Amino acid sequence: MFSLRKLLGNDQKFYDLLEASAQQADTSVHHLVALLTKLEQHESPQSIEEFVSSRRKDKQITQELTEQLCKTFITPLEREDIQALSVALYKIPKTVEKIGERVLIWPGNFRGANFQQHLKLLDDAAETVLAMVKDLRHGTDSATARERNARLQSIEGDADKLELQLLRDLYTGDYDAKEIMFLRDLYSLLEKVIDRCRDAGNIILEVVLKYS
Repeated sequence: MFSLRKLLGNDQKFYDLLEASAQQADTSVHHLVALLTKLEQHESPQSIEEFVSSRRKDKQITQELTEQLCKTFITPLEREDIQALSVALYKIPKTVEKIGERVLIWPGNFRGANFQQHLKLLDDAAETVLAMVKDLRHGTDSATARERNARLQSIEGDADKLELQLLRDLYTGDYDAKEIMFLRDLYSLLEKVIDRCRDAGNIILEVVLKYS
């Protein structure tokens, strides 16, 4: 049985900060799911303030966690684990915000857009990461961590296949040059969000295995 108490002592603030960061990552993905749904319905977003807000909140959490690490006695190895996870979590809303920025400046429409597969993969990945982070507070065994991480690996593999399928359609379909460039960039960023979730899951599994 693994517990972050071995890693962080009994100070709950580190659990709180890690969970808050994971929650902001999950929230940002929910905003992205809502955006993709709008695009399917041919609605254009007026702003990306929700994306910016999630990213800023997560950045504040990351900065606070770093400050607390500086004030608390923790071994260098443990510090590296926590900071690595914090950075990995922050990259999720940061990447999501980039997608919102791209969509906002696109002057065209999203003819025939279907993001249903993306919606499911994104939601599953973010929820799995959040669950893995929450497991750390109460302790988790390596079998549970492996199972959740395997789920993330499967999601990431499905996302890779989906991106390849969409690119094949893009290159063989009736699209102009600007559409190809924009949609290729969009598909790549969507897949990268899932990569970020997988990266966070890998770090959590490494921590669990190291301290179990």
